[in-house]
Amino acid sequence: MVKGTPRHGRSQEFRARPGRGWTRFVTARPRLSLLAALVITALAVFAGSGVADRMGSGGWEDPDAESTFATQVLEREFPASQPNLLLLVDAGTAGVDAPAVVAEARRIAERLDAEPGVSGVGSYWGTGSPALRSEDGRQAVIAARVEGEERAAGELLQKIAPEYRGTHGPVEVSVGGPLAVRHEMQTIIQEDLLRAELIALPVTLVLLVMVFGSAVAALLPLGIGIVAILGTNAVLRGITELTDVSVFAQNLTTALGLGLAIDYALFVVRRFREELASGADTRTAVGTTLRTAGRTVLFSALTVAVSLAAMLVFPQYFLRSFAYAGIAVVLLAAAAALILLPAALMLLGERVNSFDLRRLFTRRRSSERSEGGAKTDRDAKADAGSGAGWARTAALVMRRAPVFAVATSAGLVLLGLPFLGVTFGTADDRQLPVTAESRVVQDQLRDGFPGNPGGGLTVLAEGSATPAQYADYRERIEALDGIAQVEGPVTSGSGPEAAAGDGSGTYAYFVVVPEGEAVGTTAQSAVREVRAQEAPFDTSVTGAAAVLVDSKDAIADRLPWAVGIIVVATLILVFLLTGSVLIPLQAVVLNALSLTAMFGAVVWVFQEGHLSGLLGFTPTGDIETTLPVLMFCVAFGLSMDYGVFLLSRIKEEYDATGDHEHSVRYGLRHTGGLITAAAVILAVVMVAIGTSRVTNTKMLGLGVALAVLMDAMVVRSLLVPSVMKLTGRLTWWAPGPLRRFHDRFGISEGGTETAVPALPDRDAMEPARDKEPVGG
Repeated sequence: MVKGTPRHGRSQEFRARPGRGWTRFVTARPRLSLLAALVITALAVFAGSGVADRMGSGGWEDPDAESTFATQVLEREFPASQPNLLLLVDAGTAGVDAPAVVAEARRIAERLDAEPGVSGVGSYWGTGSPALRSEDGRQAVIAARVEGEERAAGELLQKIAPEYRGTHGPVEVSVGGPLAVRHEMQTIIQEDLLRAELIALPVTLVLLVMVFGSAVAALLPLGIGIVAILGTNAVLRGITELTDVSVFAQNLTTALGLGLAIDYALFVVRRFREELASGADTRTAVGTTLRTAGRTVLFSALTVAVSLAAMLVFPQYFLRSFAYAGIAVVLLAAAAALILLPAALMLLGERVNSFDLRRLFTRRRSSERSEGGAKTDRDAKADAGSGAGWARTAALVMRRAPVFAVATSAGLVLLGLPFLGVTFGTADDRQLPVTAESRVVQDQLRDGFPGNPGGGLTVLAEGSATPAQYADYRERIEALDGIAQVEGPVTSGSGPEAAAGDGSGTYAYFVVVPEGEAVGTTAQSAVREVRAQEAPFDTSVTGAAAVLVDSKDAIADRLPWAVGIIVVATLILVFLLTGSVLIPLQAVVLNALSLTAMFGAVVWVFQEGHLSGLLGFTPTGDIETTLPVLMFCVAFGLSMDYGVFLLSRIKEEYDATGDHEHSVRYGLRHTGGLITAAAVILAVVMVAIGTSRVTNTKMLGLGVALAVLMDAMVVRSLLVPSVMKLTGRLTWWAPGPLRRFHDRFGISEGGTETAVPALPDRDAMEPARDKEPVGG
């Protein structure tokens, strides 16, 4: 390692060269930069308006799967076999067979059949099917297919539903079915997102005031977050013109837009105030901040974006939507923090510390801040004491490094053990609150109607066949284990009531009813066994269990690629930051450990149902298949965000001193408070998202909030310093070729890598330099 000047000398060298590249661009015309940002933001508001109305609420299916192909053909050839709209007709004590009820129900069915874009209308009163009549005889169903893509079908439903919902003579009609469930879920998500923003924004502002003290400094991160959110909505609006985007992605836009923008702004503003406190003028402070904290922010944004980009390898547009939203909001948050925020700091200068609101909550202060925002001695001592607390924590942890490393790792593993019992399923109407109309309809069907609503498999048969061939195939399916009954075939040219075909059609279908739950293990096994049966015609299987099987297969097939992308990118990026071979490996392992509590809690709470009454959701005994993948990518990226903040400061000090243990203490001292504050603020935003009435959104918000807090308060505070103590100076080792590569292409917060021989405890020797500014 090349020896060089100590940290103070290097800092002076930086101040002698206050601006290059984007630093010169930002500091040259800050007013112009802010004006341009204002105009662009206004255009983003216009461009992103109505984006939620163009989003879908599905996307869990693999578009290239066998079940998707079969569903599309059945929708085209046999609309009645794939109803997505159900009208639940309640006749009360009169019963569904009363003459007045029969007449009114038939009138409603005829009216529905005449609606443009509606096909395949069938009802209990038209078919006499006992499956469409409740067991107590008070309710019956009218089923139909609303044609068109998801968005067009939703718009048509929104138009016609009010005409059928409510009282019609002797009957009461409720609107349900898969299309109504998706539409109501989309509406509730939009309402809940608005409420989450109304909760998160004021609470976040209060926390920022507590962190910074200054109202001016507190408003800057919020402004950056709002710019990132509005810009991302405009980007998503453009993407909806090209492909499907899930409405759930808006939740991630809000969470990351506020959370990461605040993280980045905290880091930049903190470093800027630190430079001002050390005597630098405004322009020099901005230049130094961008060369140090700015590099780290850019680097952190890349690591988070790569983690989110891994979801692009999956075929389900639900997951891909989070990649679109996540990448956009991360890059916009970083751009705003590195361009708009420095421009604002250039104009504010010392006034960034103005309007100290903490005095409203403090009765006695020895003196107030001066007009320019200079700290009092008491402020400085309080700040230094806060930083010293984190240094003492690091010192304690490193003195007992084996104990902390083993105990913390074991505790995190234990918290994750419930995930070993995870059961994957599909999202259904039980995601909605119990009072939602479409949920009420589905509950009535589950509890009061015979059979297994939604639990059947549909086997599409392509190609001509004789009645004998159809009969032979049906008998072989009926003989399989776990099959309750088989109905059909219904052939092309036959009506919905047809029970057998004459072999003249090109297409036909069978309805296979497995035993047990609609998407249980028996139903999933039935899918694979039915698909394995030979037939004289081409067969494709669809249905809820088939969609689940195909979705699980698609995720299992692509998951190694996604994990590989994240791991390889993390290894490369962290190596570029640190120049070490061991630290990237540590980062991957420790980040994974930080997620164990989240995954364990997901199963314990949302699958097994603990705390379901308190949190207000209906446990279904399984977890939607795509959610763990989404939560892994988001939480891993956020963990890397905090890891980069800590490692960059440790690396900066190690380059300056060559003292490994001191650098770890120094890094934790100067980022511990910052990371904790950022984690708490992000957790508040995620918890606000977690107040949603939709279970999947609740799981995402609360789960990621737990992961963020565990990472900041346990992994970064206890596990990282203990592991780095155990690995010692070997932590920074790299073979010669890689070291030379890093010397040429590496990224360091402190700029040129230099080091001096190990020094005594600088935390004790230089309290003035190590004073922790507010929020640090």
